[in-house]
Amino acid sequence: MTESQSIVDGYPFSPCSHRLPDGNTLSYLDVGQGPVVVMLHGNPSWSFFYRNLAALLKQSYRVIVPDHLGCGLSDKPQDYAYCLENHIANLDHLLGALQIKKLNLVVHDWGGAIGVGYAVRHGEQINSLVIFNTAAFRSGRIPWRIRICRTPLLGALLIRGCNAFAGAAIHMAVTKKMPDEIARGYLLPYDSWKNRIATLRFVQDIPLSEKDPSWGAITEIEQGLAWFQQTPMLICWGGRDFCFNDHFYEEWRARFPGAQCHYFADAGHYLLEDAFDRIGPLVEKFLAEVAPSRQSSPL
Repeated sequence: MTESQSIVDGYPFSPCSHRLPDGNTLSYLDVGQGPVVVMLHGNPSWSFFYRNLAALLKQSYRVIVPDHLGCGLSDKPQDYAYCLENHIANLDHLLGALQIKKLNLVVHDWGGAIGVGYAVRHGEQINSLVIFNTAAFRSGRIPWRIRICRTPLLGALLIRGCNAFAGAAIHMAVTKKMPDEIARGYLLPYDSWKNRIATLRFVQDIPLSEKDPSWGAITEIEQGLAWFQQTPMLICWGGRDFCFNDHFYEEWRARFPGAQCHYFADAGHYLLEDAFDRIGPLVEKFLAEVAPSRQSSPL
């Protein structure tokens, strides 16, 4: 498939595939040439979330955007242990196979825990960090709308049966009405009970207390954050996020006082939908400063 044969409107890319050791296949974008930028999405989105940023940066950078297992165009095994540790391991295997030695990391939502989880184990590879509405530290804060989706049986009925997570996000994660064709793009991979398996498992895996299986992993990640005190960091935050609210933004700012911070009071959780015209140039400028490519460097 060529880039002109778009899978869905607004996603003019030809995904690559990577076979994991367990036989499952990850789908990922690998476009452009230059310094490497790895972008990691959250739940319930997929690489579609980064489509505009990938298109912008591929002119000067090699942009790699995986779909986590169970998400997007990746395989969706029904009996897989969808947990933070395994998502980190899958990313590690992909980037190892691609022989990535240095990268600039862009993270959103669950991509924060997964990406920083990779970063704390490969600190020497991380050239810079771009943070969008996410967390990579312990927190017991969770909206009741998400907490109820963790309820046994009811959570499965809501998320897998009614598509109440991905379906709600196209309305609740933005402050502007999402065009129908873009909404279809977000929902495309999650069109059945079977294909919503990871959407549910991500919600169930949120580490809220020591009782949760991924509590140990998020604790390790939080403890490793100090490694990046001197790493260039850009934080762009949508101020109208009912999940990753201002508490999380202030936590990032407190931990990284040297970060470049930009707060978008009129943007929601899917801030690249609400404010891409302002965020895209900021990311481009930041990367030109910390990871200049031949195209972005002055002659």
